[in-house]
Amino acid sequence: MLKKLLFLLLSAGLLPGLARAQEGRITGRVVNQTTKDPVAFASISLRDEGTGALTNEYGYFQLAMPERSLDDSVVVEALGFRRTAIRVKRGANMEDLIIELPKQSVRLAEVTVKAAQMKPALLGAHTTAPGLGMIQGLPGSQYAALMKNDKQKKFGYIRSVSFYIGENGFPREPFRVRLYRADGNYNAPNSDLLLDNVVVSAARGGGWFDVDLTSYNIPAPDEGFYVAMEWIVSGDKFYTTNFMDNYTPYGQILRPTFEFKDSRTWLYAIGRGWSLITLANGASRYNAMIRAEVDATK
Repeated sequence: MLKKLLFLLLSAGLLPGLARAQEGRITGRVVNQTTKDPVAFASISLRDEGTGALTNEYGYFQLAMPERSLDDSVVVEALGFRRTAIRVKRGANMEDLIIELPKQSVRLAEVTVKAAQMKPALLGAHTTAPGLGMIQGLPGSQYAALMKNDKQKKFGYIRSVSFYIGENGFPREPFRVRLYRADGNYNAPNSDLLLDNVVVSAARGGGWFDVDLTSYNIPAPDEGFYVAMEWIVSGDKFYTTNFMDNYTPYGQILRPTFEFKDSRTWLYAIGRGWSLITLANGASRYNAMIRAEVDATK
C-alpha cells in the first residue's frame, strides 16, 4: 500500500492532462542556428499553459495548442544553447516550424589540482539497500539529488556519478545525465555544470549504474552540486509497462533511499519547473538513490 501511495504522489505532477479538444497543434523541428543540425532532447514549453514536450533525437516535437489564452509563447531550452521564445497565436498555422537555437558560450573556471593532496570522496547515497517505493518520470522530467559537502572538504573534479536503477519498468532505456549548481531559488538546481549531451543506458536493473565523467574535467563546487537523471524520448516509441493496477510507468525507474533526515531531491517537470520532494518515512526523508565520486582533500 505504501509503495502505491508513494508512486501516485510522485507521479501526480508528471502525468499529462486529460485529452481535450484542441484548435490545431504546434509541430516542428529544433536545429542549431549555425550548423542546422538537429537539437536532441530540447525542452519545449508553453509559458502560460504550463505544458510542454521534448524533442526526439532528430529534433522533432509536437505540442497541443494553448487553451487558456489566445496568445502564448513557446519557450525552447536546450543544453548548451541560449533560451529562445516564439509567439503563438491560437488558431494560426503553427505546424512544421523550424526553430533555430544560438549556441551559448560558457567559460569554465580553471581548477588547479595537486594529485598528492586529493583522494576520492563519495557523496550522496551510500546504501546498497533501496527503500520502499519507486521514482519514475516522463520524457523531459528530471530527478536531481544534492551532493552535499557534509565534511566541508575542498573539491577537485567530478570523477563519476551513479544511479540505482530498479528492476521494474524498462531499465535499459536511455537517459541523460545532468549536473547543476545549487544556485536556483531556495538552492534549487539551476546552472548547468555538464555542458555535453551524456546519454547512457544501463545493461540491467536492480543495482548501481556508474557513469565515468573523468574525461569532461568538471570542477565540483565546494558548496555541493546536483546530479540528475533526465528521462528522454527513445526513438519514436514511448516504452511503458503495466505492473500496477492503475499506473503505467515510462522507461527506467530510480529507487529511493531514506538514509537522510533532510530533503535533498528535486523534481523537474516541463512547464512547471523545479519542486522539492518532501515525502518522509518517520524522521527520514524520501530521496533519490544517486551519488557522485569527486576528488577531495584528505
